[in-house]
Amino acid sequence: MSTQSSTKPSKGGSVSHLVLNVRDIEASHHFYTELLGFDQCAELTHTMTMRFYRGVESHHHDFALVQVADPDSAAPPEQWTMEPRRVGVNHIAIGYPDRESWLNQLAHLKANGVEFIVRGNHGMTRSAYIADPDGYGLEVLYNVPSEVWEGDIDAALNYFEDLPPEEALEDTREYQWFGADAPAPVEVPGRVRTRQPAGD
Repeated sequence: MSTQSSTKPSKGGSVSHLVLNVRDIEASHHFYTELLGFDQCAELTHTMTMRFYRGVESHHHDFALVQVADPDSAAPPEQWTMEPRRVGVNHIAIGYPDRESWLNQLAHLKANGVEFIVRGNHGMTRSAYIADPDGYGLEVLYNVPSEVWEGDIDAALNYFEDLPPEEALEDTREYQWFGADAPAPVEVPGRVRTRQPAGD
């Protein structure tokens, strides 16, 4: 197929929603509503078992769950890891509106026995990585103020601070800034930082 074209793609597109195939829609429903706080807003009444969910009422839906027809034939879920082992979705990011709601969400997950596979700070988010009942990786996050990372988005995206388990439910507003005038990171014992700005 030729790649030559006189047309150009439109700008401004964004991911509107996603659809997940699941083994047990009741288990997944419980996870996404009772543990992550989404509301079911609709259900397909023909062709398949499919439910729709949203985080705020101004959205028609943020994602949907589809029950696979033969769950017994599906492979068991793998332990999620950031390192790719096969082609497919690596993880899905779920953002909460502010620091306080995010900290409350982490405490709720912890109280209900959800494992934090990774808890750390990116240059542009505070994040906890978990897995849903089907092994889909989920990044539970809130976005730090844009002025923290907009000076060098590449460096911010290359930055990660791995937090020890005892600090999983803690957070400070001592953000690492990025850009030409950003101060050097303050090293904290027990924390591992990875920083590879553009050009390094």
